[in-house]
Amino acid sequence: MSEFTLILATGLGLGALYFLAASGLSLIYGLMGVLNFAHSAFMMAGSYAGWETMQRLPESMSTSLRLGVAVLVALVVGALIGVIVEVCLIRPLYKHHIQQVLVTVGLSLAAVAAAQAVWGADPKTIDKPGWMAATTDLGGARLPNDRLLFVVIAIAVFVGLLALLKYTRLGLIIRAGVENRTMVEALGINVRTTFTIVFAMGGAAAALAGILYSQYAGSVSPAQGGSLLIYAFIVVVIGGMGSLVGTAVAAVAVGLVQQLANYYAVSGVGDLSVVLLLALVLLLRPASLKGGHA
Repeated sequence: MSEFTLILATGLGLGALYFLAASGLSLIYGLMGVLNFAHSAFMMAGSYAGWETMQRLPESMSTSLRLGVAVLVALVVGALIGVIVEVCLIRPLYKHHIQQVLVTVGLSLAAVAAAQAVWGADPKTIDKPGWMAATTDLGGARLPNDRLLFVVIAIAVFVGLLALLKYTRLGLIIRAGVENRTMVEALGINVRTTFTIVFAMGGAAAALAGILYSQYAGSVSPAQGGSLLIYAFIVVVIGGMGSLVGTAVAAVAVGLVQQLANYYAVSGVGDLSVVLLLALVLLLRPASLKGGHA
């Protein structure tokens, strides 16, 4: 029983990371209709911003404090990159979806090349607070503290985004702008600025996922964002393109399926199981690709 509890905890922790990676992707697509393949660059930027921050802060500071500062820096960097990408690359192409895909794919490839030129292709080890590397006894199982932290952060982000969209003026403007942009602009509201804020939020969420994933992996690398993006897209498609609630449910399902398959079957089968889950969902519910809202 303790082994099963451990598998569930690690699966939920992995699902939490997938949700954080997919939440910004789902938000941007669901509210703006932009399929952002440059999301991997946002995640990579967050992980390297966090690594650089932790490297440059004095070692006299505790690892936990340096990580806290690094997370704040990563959020700011992710939001700024999101704003720059939206204003310079996406805004002129809102009615040209194929060009959006080509531009964002090109940006993701360029970002990997730039990261390799600056930091090299080899992974860089990142410091991890001792309490995150430790475990907590729960029901006879020693649960990793970092997985529990990922779950708590993912829940906080999920609740925060839902509250923002449903109970704030900004959320009302965003949802109204998606439904009828012309009418909202006729009321004197600048929808363009609102969409830039959405992209900034997506960039910040991606950067948060990037730095937390680097804590999970113990290192940062240029290819890290791309590998995480694959699972983020799978989660978004399974959950329904643009549905924040569906994304959360799908992230949990993908994380649990992957961990259970890896444990009870041959190691590595988890990835195959996730792809099979995606295929099953598309066969039974092809409307997943059409999208919805939070």
